[in-house]
Amino acid sequence: MKADFFKYQAQTTPHPLALEIAYAKGSYIYDISKKKYLDFVAGVSANSLGHNPKKVTNAIKKQLDAYAHVMVYGEFVQKPQVDLCKLLASTLPKDLQSVYITNSGTEATEGALKLAKRVTNRAEIIAAKNSYHGNTQGAMSVSGVDKQNAAFRPLIPGNKFITFNCEFCLQQITPKTAAVILETIQGGAGFIEPIDNYLLKVKKRCEEVGALLILDEIQSGIGRTGTFWGFENYNVVPDIIITGKGLGGGMPIGAFIASFKHMNLLKDNPKLGHISTFAGHPVIAAAGVATATEILEKNLLSESLRKEKIIRTQLQHKAILEIRGRGLMLAAIVDTPELAAKIVFKCLDKGLILFFLLFEARALRITPPLTISDDELLEGCNIILEAIEEII
Repeated sequence: MKADFFKYQAQTTPHPLALEIAYAKGSYIYDISKKKYLDFVAGVSANSLGHNPKKVTNAIKKQLDAYAHVMVYGEFVQKPQVDLCKLLASTLPKDLQSVYITNSGTEATEGALKLAKRVTNRAEIIAAKNSYHGNTQGAMSVSGVDKQNAAFRPLIPGNKFITFNCEFCLQQITPKTAAVILETIQGGAGFIEPIDNYLLKVKKRCEEVGALLILDEIQSGIGRTGTFWGFENYNVVPDIIITGKGLGGGMPIGAFIASFKHMNLLKDNPKLGHISTFAGHPVIAAAGVATATEILEKNLLSESLRKEKIIRTQLQHKAILEIRGRGLMLAAIVDTPELAAKIVFKCLDKGLILFFLLFEARALRITPPLTISDDELLEGCNIILEAIEEII
């Protein structure tokens, strides 16, 4: 199987981890030799409830028995779609009640950018340096790492980049600006939180010039940072929200959310302003409803903060310079990229899955399922510490 993987399947890196997966359950993944791996990555923050969560699986099966795809998004009334939109709206302020479900977080970014331009009749988008919002050309155009983008230029023009947490840079937001798009917590850059009411200051500047604030909650949302939405931690309400990853319980999903007044602009002048065949797929939407309901009803919001304390308490070592992030969106920073890589691969040998961040090579990604147990957290932290001791 591994030989066919390299022969037939398009590769994304020169050196994939290439575990041969047999099955996964809870916080563990099992390979074809029956070796088990404790998962501290959760499908890159996607498996909010762990692997094969019963309620999500049952929701998928039930919906699949009823119907799967029946019509392009937005034409037929389908209960899983309506239920998911209504549930997400119930977690948000009254001005953010219109939900457009998509197939992925990247597609949600594309929709949000289009909506901002439609609302403001402006073209300029301002994003942050070292940001990541997806890998389609529109999303790449507002992702601020030139090394990643250079090979694919020209991308969509008219974008500017500012430094995250730089208050002085906000003067670059002008009456020409359609929107500012930011990750609530910068992910690929190293799980960098906003400081000194930065997001609130961005929103204020946007209001002064008539621009919109788009917050990318693809990683920080859906309970991962102690509140259902990450922006709730920072005293700000965006004009447009982007979500994905953890919303699907392991299934592919995204959404962008705005006011009815703004979102309705996509349905006329022109009609079909934003369309998709498989967006809001009823089977996936059913998984989303089950996932979000479980997170809200099982107290997983406060649990993510309690479990953060366990990780921070346990991962005390001179080789770990700091732990960034919030809740179960954490990154342990070590001295060099080489050391980080050695730790990731040593932990893999020992049965723990860690991973890297896109643009901070010194980081060890720690984004386990929200349902991970205390004992599993302790097990994983001990493996990390053992690996470090064996390396240094």
